[in-house]
Amino acid sequence: MSMYRSGISRSAAIAIVVIVIVAGIGGILALYPHIWAPPTTTTTTPLTTPTTPFITPTRTTTTTPVSTPTSPPKEIVLRVITRHPYDILDVAKSKFLKSDIAKRFGIKDIQWIPIDPSQWPLYLNQTQKDPAKAICVAWGGGPTLFDYLNKMGYLAPITSSLVLQQLKYIPKEIAGAPMVRYDEKGNIVWIAAAISSFGITTNKEKLKEYGLTLEDVDEWKDLASPIFGVFEPPILGCADATRSTSNTRMYEIIVQRYGWVEGWKIITLLAANAHIYDASGLVRDAVIRGDIAAGITIDFYGYTAQLKNPNTIYIIPKDGSIVNGDPIALLKGCPYPEAAQAFIAWVLSPEGQTVWMDPNVNRLPVNPKVFEVTKEGKERTDLYQAYLRTLNASTINFSDELALSYEEALRWFFHATITMAYTELRKAWTAIAKAYIEGKITDDQLQQLIDVLANPLRIKFHDPKTGEELVFSLSAAQKVNDYMLNPDLRNKIVQEWYESAKKRYAEALNLLKQMIGS
Repeated sequence: MSMYRSGISRSAAIAIVVIVIVAGIGGILALYPHIWAPPTTTTTTPLTTPTTPFITPTRTTTTTPVSTPTSPPKEIVLRVITRHPYDILDVAKSKFLKSDIAKRFGIKDIQWIPIDPSQWPLYLNQTQKDPAKAICVAWGGGPTLFDYLNKMGYLAPITSSLVLQQLKYIPKEIAGAPMVRYDEKGNIVWIAAAISSFGITTNKEKLKEYGLTLEDVDEWKDLASPIFGVFEPPILGCADATRSTSNTRMYEIIVQRYGWVEGWKIITLLAANAHIYDASGLVRDAVIRGDIAAGITIDFYGYTAQLKNPNTIYIIPKDGSIVNGDPIALLKGCPYPEAAQAFIAWVLSPEGQTVWMDPNVNRLPVNPKVFEVTKEGKERTDLYQAYLRTLNASTINFSDELALSYEEALRWFFHATITMAYTELRKAWTAIAKAYIEGKITDDQLQQLIDVLANPLRIKFHDPKTGEELVFSLSAAQKVNDYMLNPDLRNKIVQEWYESAKKRYAEALNLLKQMIGS
């Protein structure tokens, strides 16, 4: 089956179609002690020797570190812009406000500002010149977002000795991914506060119900197989790229792993095989409930699923993932830089890293000391084992800079050609998948139809500034990437993408009819 692995014979596949039809008819009828700073010496033996040494970065900042508040203002309300959900923020706020460091720096409250990452630059531009509105810390959202903020000049150097003390225990990189980002002057501009991989959360019982196994869903390309195209309703799940930064990252992984054209073919067919949700958390919940058999998720959603339903399991795809550091950073314009950096240091400390140990959070820490010196960390042996597996995960050579160059275009192309045109896409792909499984078309014909259906170079549109006709190539995506930040330009392009997508789905369906003579 070319780039797809079926794992079943055609006769077995035909049986699956029968099972699906019967199942569809049946469905219709059924309608802790706080630890701030690690001791100067320790007799604690690490649980295991990590592959990456925990050493202090060799580069140093060009400014003087700050370790104590010079004259801490009283009753500080720290404003933090974030991509984290409230299951993380509520735990972090409760723990931090009870900490000695919060009292020491006069921080009485944290105001979370959880907004879409595409709105961060505009929001920061509006707030950072007013001390009463200025945001001090950015936390969560992935390295691409934070590198963009740094490029735009929003990040301030992190200089606090409290932060630097914690860096002694944080790896400089994990699985090839940086955990600390420096600017061209050697200043630290962000530090990972947690790590994540990206993969597939599956419901083993649901797979078994449809005659499938984990081997049918352990690679990204598996999810694009025509095997899944015949199920109604869909038994896979993914999220709209404009609604999920983690799913956006997975689409970028696929594109960089398989190349622009083949990557988009896999993404398009994966989505055609899936129910498209408005948030990645909804994908996780659907797997937990058994509404779907598998969905693409960030790792900690998978670990949460495993706790809530033992029949679920999180898989790092065999064809490669990446390990991301999830950054925290100081913002320029913060009226309380000492207090803000104290909060950053707390997040990076073993005490702050216990936030990730909460059973409602289940994230992997960046500071492995949490597993050694905190009660919460010692109790989460499951997360410790997941941490070790992540250190040795199969990863691809991924470029954050390349992803950033087309990220906005990728997000809105997915939305226009897949989410908006989902009905037409699924109708065409389901017909193609059934025809293939029933033996009505050959492998070569399948590939020909996939090229019509999912090749991004078949989507034509115009540059709204110059009128030049373009196809959705990598270079075109990079060219219009910044246009996506302008609602008027974006809407014009998105509408053209949508109309072009609908035409090609109709074209693929007509070609199929010609091939099978109906």
